[in-house]
Amino acid sequence: MKARLLHLYRALARRFGPQAWWPGRTPYEIAAGAVLTQHTAWTNAARAVAALRARRVLSARRLARLSPAELARMIRPAGTPRVKARRLLALTRWLVSRGSGAFARMRGLPLGPLRRELLAVPGLGPETADAILLYAAGRPVFVADAYARRVLARHRLLPRGAGYEAARVFLEAHLPSDPALFNEYHALLVAVGKSHCRAVPRCEGCPLRFDLRGRAPAR
Repeated sequence: MKARLLHLYRALARRFGPQAWWPGRTPYEIAAGAVLTQHTAWTNAARAVAALRARRVLSARRLARLSPAELARMIRPAGTPRVKARRLLALTRWLVSRGSGAFARMRGLPLGPLRRELLAVPGLGPETADAILLYAAGRPVFVADAYARRVLARHRLLPRGAGYEAARVFLEAHLPSDPALFNEYHALLVAVGKSHCRAVPRCEGCPLRFDLRGRAPAR
């Protein structure tokens, strides 16, 4: 299984090249982006991040001093601003209380308890929490989003309808525990999911077509 997953990874890397995920100048900016992109396109989240940067509040200590209403006005381009303001403030205040807003301390903490703490922050589901752990804190957690699950299920690596946790555990169990690999693999699965493995698959020209061995993808 490990060899097959790595074979797929190499095929994706050859086709799409380095993805340079997650965009952000600092770990905190990456974490804020993970919250702001919930249920919206990244282009909208990026506009909200830029607005925070322009106001010079894109640090945990500065943003934590804002009121929910102030923050909501700044992040309006990301959509549902009042909801996301509450979530971003909850994450930010947790970061400040946990480690003065710095991510460096998270890199040496036991991963299981740290992930449970992050999941307890209001408004952070598994996908957002894992994106923060992987992309901002550099921890070996696979972000098994809908694109990843769709590709893996169609290639019969996961059962149809497998949930987020099942996919995450599967990938972490069958790949080397390497944050850089998880980072790039997740981004590449999103790339192939957008270009070929859509709701209606476009298998012609897909870099993973060879793995189906002449069979139609699982639906």
